[in-house]
Amino acid sequence: MSDPALDGLKGSILYDEVVPARAPWDHPVMQGQTLRIVDLEGNQAVDFLMYALGDDAQRYSAQDTIAAQANLFLKTGAVLLSNEGAPMATITGTSVAYHDTIGGACSCESNTLRYGHHTKSQHACVENFLQSNARHGRGKRDMVSNINWFMNVPVEADGALGIVDGISAPGLYVDLRAEMDIVAVVSNCPQINNPCNGFNPTPVRMIISA
Repeated sequence: MSDPALDGLKGSILYDEVVPARAPWDHPVMQGQTLRIVDLEGNQAVDFLMYALGDDAQRYSAQDTIAAQANLFLKTGAVLLSNEGAPMATITGTSVAYHDTIGGACSCESNTLRYGHHTKSQHACVENFLQSNARHGRGKRDMVSNINWFMNVPVEADGALGIVDGISAPGLYVDLRAEMDIVAVVSNCPQINNPCNGFNPTPVRMIISA
């Protein structure tokens, strides 16, 4: 039986794992390999960081990426740049119209500010990132502004940002071709206080091919 999640992927499947709802994930992706992230049940936000393998000082830069493409949103063809201006990955395909670069990662502190003190104990993306980064000897100072795959953060005419229902659906994906050896770091967002996950975090699937 064919697997729709693998449609269009070229080469051999090197890695295939389902990341549970709310969980962290990290894995090397070597130059030329493709990482596909599949939104299994739809409307799930996937927070994402990248670091150059063997060079932790070089990591994804939202500022350089946004400036180079002159667009806040990430679409097919977008090149994700490092803080040194080097291409780290290219979006070679996505079945979602666009992805967010500015919504940031939820934290216990931001939950408290936005939703009330009773939410401070809730697990958040910052904690997931810290857990994954710790395995590579990185700490809080190594965290930078992240990408939010599948998340819908519209910019209103007056410049205000909103976090609204996602634009994904079950089985939609984004493909990233690594332009250098990287470590991809993911927080499969645990947020339950705004619509980014439909108030119900769900699993995602990570597939690496070459």
